Amino acid sequence: MAAASAVSVLLVAAERNRWHRLPSLLLPPRWVEGPTWVWRQRTMKYTTTTGRNITKVLIANRGEIACRVMRTARKLGVQSVAVYSEADRNSMHVDMADEAYSIGPAPSQQSYLSMEKIIQVAKTSAAQAIHPGYGFLSENMEFAELCKQEGIIFIGPPPSAIRDMGIKSTSKSIMAAAGVPVVEGYHGEDQSDQCLKEHAGRIGYPVMIKAVRGGGGKGMRIVRSEQEFQEQLESARREAKKSFNDDAVLIEKFVDTPRHVEVQVFGDHHGNAVYLFERDCSVQRRHQKIIEEAPAPGIKPEVRKKLGEAAVRAAKAVNYVGAGTVEFIMDSKHNFYFMEMNTRLQVEHPVTEMITGTDLIAAGEKIPLSQEEITLQGHAFEARIYAEDPSNNFMPGAGPLVHLSTPRADPSTRIETGVRQGDEVSVHYDPMIAKLVVWAADRQAALTKLRYSLRQYNIIGLHTNIDFLLNLSGHPEFEAGNVHTDFIPQHHKELLLSRKAAAKESLCQAALGLILKEKAMTDAFTLQAHDVAIAVTYNHDGSYSMQIEDKTFQVLGDLYSEEDCTYLKCSVNGVASKAKLIILENTIYLFSKEGSIEIDIPVPKYLSSVSSEGTQGGPLAPMTGTIEKVFVKAGDKVKAGDSLMVMIAMKMEHTIKAPKDGTIKKVFYREGAQANRHTPLVEFEEEESDKRESE
Repeated sequence: MAAASAVSVLLVAAERNRWHRLPSLLLPPRWVEGPTWVWRQRTMKYTTTTGRNITKVLIANRGEIACRVMRTARKLGVQSVAVYSEADRNSMHVDMADEAYSIGPAPSQQSYLSMEKIIQVAKTSAAQAIHPGYGFLSENMEFAELCKQEGIIFIGPPPSAIRDMGIKSTSKSIMAAAGVPVVEGYHGEDQSDQCLKEHAGRIGYPVMIKAVRGGGGKGMRIVRSEQEFQEQLESARREAKKSFNDDAVLIEKFVDTPRHVEVQVFGDHHGNAVYLFERDCSVQRRHQKIIEEAPAPGIKPEVRKKLGEAAVRAAKAVNYVGAGTVEFIMDSKHNFYFMEMNTRLQVEHPVTEMITGTDLIAAGEKIPLSQEEITLQGHAFEARIYAEDPSNNFMPGAGPLVHLSTPRADPSTRIETGVRQGDEVSVHYDPMIAKLVVWAADRQAALTKLRYSLRQYNIIGLHTNIDFLLNLSGHPEFEAGNVHTDFIPQHHKELLLSRKAAAKESLCQAALGLILKEKAMTDAFTLQAHDVAIAVTYNHDGSYSMQIEDKTFQVLGDLYSEEDCTYLKCSVNGVASKAKLIILENTIYLFSKEGSIEIDIPVPKYLSSVSSEGTQGGPLAPMTGTIEKVFVKAGDKVKAGDSLMVMIAMKMEHTIKAPKDGTIKKVFYREGAQANRHTPLVEFEEEESDKRESE
C-alpha cells in the first residue's frame, strides 16, 4: 500500500459508537442489542507498507470537522495536532487538540490554504499523517502530491483520483467510458464562443454552462435561449476565472427541476469497492445543500441498486481508495446522470453512517463486508444550522453566540459542531454553526424527531436559519418527499413566513418570567413590553392579574432548573405551558414546543436592583463579565454619558457610561476582575440636592 493512501479515511468514525474498537473498514449495525454481537478487544494499529504506525495526525482544517476528527483520534489513542489562524486562536478545535500551531492571519489563503505552512507544522510536530477534512485542501491534488514527496501520509484518495475527478470534462469522459450514465453535453478542448454556441444548439435549450473546475455553484449559468447564450457564457467565464483561475467551461443539457442524489462509495487498495446507498441533497440555496436525508425518498429498490452499481463502476474507473461520493442528477422519471465525484469526506456523511450502522474507518485491510452484507435500516436527516438571514437572501452572518443550547445527543441524535456558547462565528469562514443529525425507524418518524430537535436548538446573538428549517421540514410537499433543487425558490413565500406578533398570552408569560427571575413582590406596577402596557397586580394567593388593553389575564407559575437551563411553568387563564426562559439585558426569550418568542421589556422603575442606577445613582453591570478597562478613579468629576469602564461579556464589549453628572466616590472593580450581573460598578458622591431630598 502506498503511503499516500494507506489510511485513506482513518479517523472518520461515527460518533454514535463509543464502546468498541475493531480493525475494519465497516462495522455491523450498532442498534441491535443483546447477546447477538461478541466484540473482541484488541489494540488498533494503523500501518502502511513501510511499517510506520500512525500515532499522531495533523488536521488541516477547522470547525466541526476538525473537532470530529479529533474526537475519533482520541478514541483510537492517536494524538491530534491542530493548525489555526489568528481568528481561530480561542476556537474549540484548538482547545480539543493535543498540540496546536498558529499558521497565519485570518484569510484562508494565508493560513488554511497555505500548503507550505501546514507541511512545516507536520514536520515540527512529528505528525505522520494529515487529515484534510472537507473544503480547503481536501481535493487539492498538489497538496496530496506534496505530502507524498515529504513522506507524510495524506488521509484521502490517491492524487490521480483527485486529478481525474477534479476536472469535470475529464471525469465525464472517464465515466462515459465506464458505462456510467452522463448528461448529454460538450466537454471538449475547443473553447471558442462559436463552438460552444453550436454545441448548445445541438444539445437543445435549456442548457447549463459549468466551469470545468471547482464547485459550490461558481461559474454555473442556466441558459434558456440562444439569445442569452453569449451574455451568460461571459458571466460564467468571469466567475470561473476569479474563483478557480481557469475560465474553461463545458455545456450540458439542463434537467429541469431535477433531484440531487448522491451515492456513498468505499474502495480499498485491493481493487474492491462497495456502495452504502444514496442520500438526497436536493433542497439547496445558492447551489449549496441545506438539508440532506438518507435514503432518498421514493426511490424503488431496483433504481437504488442501479444507482449503487453505477457509483461503484465510477469508483473502480479511477482506482478509488477510501470514502467518496458519486453525485447524480435525477429527473422526474428517476433517470439519473453522473454529475461529479467528491474525492473527500462529505459534510453529509453522518446520515449514511446512521442508516447503515457503519463506521467509515480505514485500516489498510480489505473491505470486510460484501455488498450483500451492507444493509439499510431506518431513515436519517441532517439539517445544517447556519448563521444566516433567510429573509435577506440567506445572507451569511457573523458574531458571538451569546446563548447556545442544544438537544441532548443520544444514539439517534448527533450534534456535530465546532463552537460553544460565547464563541464567535467568524466573518472569515463558512457560517455553519452545526450539523443536526437524527435517525428513526422510518422517514415520518425521523422527520418528527428532526422538528422536535430543531425546537430544542436555541441560539441568541445572531440570525440563524433554525426557524426556516422548521418551516421547511414542516412543509406538506417536503413531508410528502416531493423534493427537487428548485424546492426553496418554488415555495419561497411559505418557507419564509415571519414570526407572528407576540400574543397577549406570551406577553403575560414574559412578564411573569421577569417577575419571578427578579423576585419582585410589589403589589401593583406597570410593565412595558413591545410598546404595550401590562398592568400587573399581585394576588396574595401567589397568582398575578395582568391587564393588557381591555383584557385581564390570571397568571400563575414558577421557575425550575433542568440541565443548566431555567424553565418557566406557567398557566394563563387556565392554559398551562412550559418554556425555556432566558433574560439577557432587557430582552426576554421564551423557547417552547410552539417555537421561539423574543420580547423587549424596558427595565421597570420599581425594580431598584435592576434599574440603570445602583448605589448613589451609579451604574450596574448589565450582565456577568470581566472588567477590561477602567477610565475613572475616586474623586474624578464626570458628565452624563462619559465612559467609566469597559466590560467584556460573551466576547462582546460593553462600555459603561455615567448616567448623570457627578463626582466618583468609589470604583468597586479593578481591571481583570469579574462582575456579576446587576452588581454596582461605581458609587457617586451624594450631591447637596440628594441630601435635601433625603432629609
